Amino acid sequence: METNGFRFGEVRNGDVTIRYAGRGDPRAPLLLVLHGFPEFWAGWRAVMTRLADRFHVVAPDQRGYNQSSKPAELEAYRVGHLAADVAALADALSPDRPFALAGHDWGASIAYAFAFAHPERLSHLVIANGVHPACFQRAIFEDETQRQASQYINKLKAPEAEERLSADGHRRLLRMITGFSKADWMTEAEAEAYRSAWSQPGALTGMLNWYRASPVIVPEPGAPAPHSPILDMPVEVLTVKVPHLVLWGEADAALRPECLSGLETFAPRLTIRRVQDAGHWILHEKPDAVADEIIRFVA
Repeated sequence: METNGFRFGEVRNGDVTIRYAGRGDPRAPLLLVLHGFPEFWAGWRAVMTRLADRFHVVAPDQRGYNQSSKPAELEAYRVGHLAADVAALADALSPDRPFALAGHDWGASIAYAFAFAHPERLSHLVIANGVHPACFQRAIFEDETQRQASQYINKLKAPEAEERLSADGHRRLLRMITGFSKADWMTEAEAEAYRSAWSQPGALTGMLNWYRASPVIVPEPGAPAPHSPILDMPVEVLTVKVPHLVLWGEADAALRPECLSGLETFAPRLTIRRVQDAGHWILHEKPDAVADEIIRFVA
């Protein structure tokens, strides 16, 4: 099926169906792009349009979101299962050659997980305002500003989160988007598309289960840092072995610059591009700049 230049398809990973949108020539090199919370595949739409003449750009609804499967059990949202969805997409869309992978927000976390486990399948890794798990956990523990900024994570893990976020036409969820950084791209038409995605049966619980299943720990402000299984992991297990680009909107209120501290330890082929007049929603705020940087880095 094709709509407004986007082709839609689906891939199976066991009992889970991952629906995706694609743009560009399917014979071109694959660029797989992963959205974060609380978006869906269309978080990458503007960037995809600008890259379609160079790549076969594919953006899935990740499991729990919009039109993809929404398993009921919390275990289904552990990072290994989420990375396996990426593997299923890659095996279906680019079985014989390495591909480029990009992720934003939570999509960045899954892109990192895939890069750790399957470096032989990747040509490049691009992260846009997303965090390496060890750097993020350390920033939460050691930087009080980041710890304060991450307190929303505990609210999203709470049992009553679905009720709170769905009330009044998802008013709080929309307000959360505007709280992370400038969101003048959120027109009423965009807001209605987001409400529709969030209103899919089981979607809000699936989206929140990403947080509930995460091993990231966010202590209360001023509390001592507890033991973290993430920080126990050997550096080599968390290393990005392929060329790695980070695009960082510096006006991000959710992820502070401290999240990049020490990243070079885990990424020996690292390039960081900082964008001063962009924030967390850099894909929407600066699609031309994001596309240009990806082309320069990958192509």
